[in-house]
Amino acid sequence: MIGTANSSPLRCAIVLACTIASTHALAGAKDESAAGWLAPNWFNEWHDGLANKGLNFGATYIADNIGNATGGVARGAIHFGRLDLSIDADLDKLVGWTGGRFYANALVIYGRGLSRNYVMNLATISEIEALPDQRLYNAYFEQSFFNDRLNIRAGQQAADVEFFDSQTDDLFVNGTFGWPAIKASNLPAGGPAPPIAVPGIRIRAALSDKITAYGAVFNGDPSGPGDIDPQLRDHHGLAFRVNDPPWVIGQVRFNYDIDVGGRPLAGNVTPGAWKHYGSFDSQRFTAEGQSIADPAGSGIPARLRGNYGIFAVIEQVLYRPPEVRENSTSASLPGVTAFGRIAYSPPDRNLIDLYVDGGIGFVGFTPGRPLDRFGVAMAYMRISNTARNLDLDTLAFTGIQSPVRSNETLIEMIYEAHVKPGWLIAPYFQYVFRPSGGVPNPNDPTGVSRIGDAAVFGVTTTIRY
Repeated sequence: MIGTANSSPLRCAIVLACTIASTHALAGAKDESAAGWLAPNWFNEWHDGLANKGLNFGATYIADNIGNATGGVARGAIHFGRLDLSIDADLDKLVGWTGGRFYANALVIYGRGLSRNYVMNLATISEIEALPDQRLYNAYFEQSFFNDRLNIRAGQQAADVEFFDSQTDDLFVNGTFGWPAIKASNLPAGGPAPPIAVPGIRIRAALSDKITAYGAVFNGDPSGPGDIDPQLRDHHGLAFRVNDPPWVIGQVRFNYDIDVGGRPLAGNVTPGAWKHYGSFDSQRFTAEGQSIADPAGSGIPARLRGNYGIFAVIEQVLYRPPEVRENSTSASLPGVTAFGRIAYSPPDRNLIDLYVDGGIGFVGFTPGRPLDRFGVAMAYMRISNTARNLDLDTLAFTGIQSPVRSNETLIEMIYEAHVKPGWLIAPYFQYVFRPSGGVPNPNDPTGVSRIGDAAVFGVTTTIRY
């Protein structure tokens, strides 16, 4: 289902509606294993036998069908996807190495992304969007001590699963709810997050039953310097760079309970910070102190030493049915959970200086479908004052009344249907206000108008084995 810029909004809606209708009548399921229907019994028995011995092979296929109905730089509907193949080795079962684990996975990516080719926004519409490739992603060794109260992980890995993360945000498709745009835009090559992982060491320590500390040091540039796309510079995920200035991140998670009508509801708050020891381009000035937009200057941004960010996450259960006894913030339990995140980085060397997002998720509210989830979330990305002032400088030097960037804001609504064990289908809608903060539309030769607000309809399909 490959679209073009001439595809009409009506055509996009028809294609996506047919995709939803073809699966709407299928029933939900209580078992989250796909083994019962996805593979023959002899293969399932072989797979489960290896898993019992400590060697577990997994596969996850995600396909996105997305249409941009209005705004952006082009309208159309596209299809792209990713196959994730993994191996998880329990070294205790395999060779008697207590607390040892090895994990690796590889990604097979195909298709054209909507954000890159149709919307040109900062917060990637789909978290799986990437250049077509076959890539090694994670490949790390993990060692647990003291009944996993201390855990050390070393090797090629990503930061998005544990840092600046909540469980509720995993419901949503937009990439910023996995790896926030303030990090993806400000860090070299987007930082250690899909589709590029980097060598690093991560430590997790349970300081008490309610407090867990996380710390990590990663190679600070996933793909190294260069003018071409970082995904091409780290072709196939095999760069294994270790000599770049490091990126250090840490956070502390505090779990708590609040009493509502005699019933405890779980919550957590996680403050954190990061520091990068490399050099970053000024968002406005050259090394001589002139505006980058000044035609009399070099136009080369000054290099500023180091970078940092602070952030916080809060997640709270708002409701649990009386029959649910587990008291945790798990977003897969029946009930209602909410999350909020905020981050700041200095404006002189970062495109985004303030980031805020939040959302709410509902589980078990559809009659006869106890596993189905739905939710709504928003994200706000403020363009830094320094970058906005550069836009004003450009106006002053050129005299062209081109747009001045301010912020990018998006809203996502999603329904996740559990069709069969291990098979999820999730129709969603996203609306992007001021893509890339309100940059000039490349289709407007006058440079006066900005890229239009984009209305995006999509269906993502996930099959796990």
